[in-house]
Amino acid sequence: MGRLSRRAFGLAAISTLTTASGSASAAPAAPAAPAALARRPRAVREMRGVWIASVANRDWPSRTGLTAAQQRAELIAHLDRAVADRLNTVMLQVRPTADALWPSPYEPWSQYLTGTQGKAPGWDPLGTAVREAHHRGLELHAWFNPYRIALQTDPAKLVASHPARRHPEWVVRYGGKLYYNPGLPEVRSFVQDAILDAVEKYPVDGVHFDDYFYPYPVAGQTFDDDAAYDEYGGGFDTRADWRRDNIDRLVLETAARIREIRPTTRFGISPFGVWRNVATDPLGSSTRAGVQSYDDNYADTRKWVREGWIDYLVPQLYWNIGFAAADYATLAPWWAEVARGSRTKLYLGEALYKAGDPAQPAAWQDPAELSRHLTLAKDHPELCGHVFFAAKEVSADPIGAMARVVADHYQQPARSSR
Repeated sequence: MGRLSRRAFGLAAISTLTTASGSASAAPAAPAAPAALARRPRAVREMRGVWIASVANRDWPSRTGLTAAQQRAELIAHLDRAVADRLNTVMLQVRPTADALWPSPYEPWSQYLTGTQGKAPGWDPLGTAVREAHHRGLELHAWFNPYRIALQTDPAKLVASHPARRHPEWVVRYGGKLYYNPGLPEVRSFVQDAILDAVEKYPVDGVHFDDYFYPYPVAGQTFDDDAAYDEYGGGFDTRADWRRDNIDRLVLETAARIREIRPTTRFGISPFGVWRNVATDPLGSSTRAGVQSYDDNYADTRKWVREGWIDYLVPQLYWNIGFAAADYATLAPWWAEVARGSRTKLYLGEALYKAGDPAQPAAWQDPAELSRHLTLAKDHPELCGHVFFAAKEVSADPIGAMARVVADHYQQPARSSR
């Protein structure tokens, strides 16, 4: 069976705080510190993040067609709210649908800015976001969706210069959307080039992928990659193995190129929260999830952590404590065990968007549900923080779930966990 050969990645140098001590003969000893200072706890280091989604104007901009000043003001408001809630990191979606929220030579300006794909918004959103985030002491992780092209299936609706129109052989229609085919080496190279352009131009603190690799299954539909599989899949026992290898290659190659271009920039991924159910694989979690990232997105998320291929992972644990099919209280310790001994930092994705939603189970009507998640996670030292989906709910906080998290867990500021 063909496999991607394992690459060795050296551990990144870890900065440590050191205390300089002067020579005893140079000056009299300093007076003893007050008892209160001596008891002061060490600075907290943990991820406290929020996703800001631009796709379909989910979080920002709130709608298309705002002026540059209005777009900037909305973005700044999200950053200020993150600071007010003592968060330390924002994941800003800058490539939602094979487009760009910065002046890119590879892809058009995003339609979610002006309403017209390819139309310049009159300012540089990513450049501004990096500068303003850093000014506020926030990390800015640029969030990219690798393969999604459009939320519709007609390539003619894309701007004429769009790469998907210049290379129709790269495109697959599936589930009412357009995708680049992950099985084509030229697609993988192009996607990386488009992403790395932002890393070269801006001092982003992180490159961030979400959970969309191969698309989630749609009943009765087939992702048509027959021609690519015929050409490139000959060394694999199954199409599934070949697809996972394609995603492994994307992850490894992207990680290597980021380190080459900007070594201080971290690479992180936020996958679906279940790798595999234990009924499918004895290494899996005691869950009964209808989707498994290994089998359905062809993303071997457990391997990426165990092998240390990426700097951090944020599994989306978007279920409440006690949820029968996928219990948060089961998955958090399972992921902690996966991360034990790995160089990959583990954070947990939190479903703030469910808090107070009447369509959700009773647990999500309790403002304390998310706070309980953070309390549970403290029992597992491998769990180094949390990221909240998403910015709109951080601002609105309809039942006070975020306020409860801040009151219970974020009374002191924290530096991000690196």
